[in-house]
Amino acid sequence: MALHPRVHGRQPSSDGGMNRRMPIEFRVGDLFADKQHPSLAHGCNCAGSMGRGIAVEFRRRWPAMYDAYRKECKDGRFRPGDVFVWAAADQTIFNLATQPLPRPPARLQYVEASLRKAIRIAEERRIPLTGMPRIGAGYGGLEWPDVKAIIESIAVETPVVLAVYEPPGSP
Repeated sequence: MALHPRVHGRQPSSDGGMNRRMPIEFRVGDLFADKQHPSLAHGCNCAGSMGRGIAVEFRRRWPAMYDAYRKECKDGRFRPGDVFVWAAADQTIFNLATQPLPRPPARLQYVEASLRKAIRIAEERRIPLTGMPRIGAGYGGLEWPDVKAIIESIAVETPVVLAVYEPPGSP
């Protein structure tokens, strides 16, 4: 497997990286254009709204997932710190409950709890790679260095490669 052209990190092993710890990878580009991801993760609220940011694209690409997510929210089964997992035809989608409402702020403890749950599920399902945006740092209103520290602390504890997509020109 070749490295993405703008990746910081090491190349996964031939076993898909499931037998050793891998560093986080920071990539610049379009999360959806990179077809190597067996799973994607993104932050969302617990009110059933995917009306801003990258969540809009998740809603557009997987409308049945969006409908199921809204039902989970309406029924009170999707709470801050949870993860709603959707098995699409070719990818697993991890909807991370990073904030209660569709406005800032997301909360760091919710980012950490939901990402840890998603990674545990990815490990159980032997998913070697999860692509994600800067969770909670866009419309969630969190400071990226704080979120990045959480993601990095989780990345060293798992064999699942966390590929974080950053906006062009970001520091």
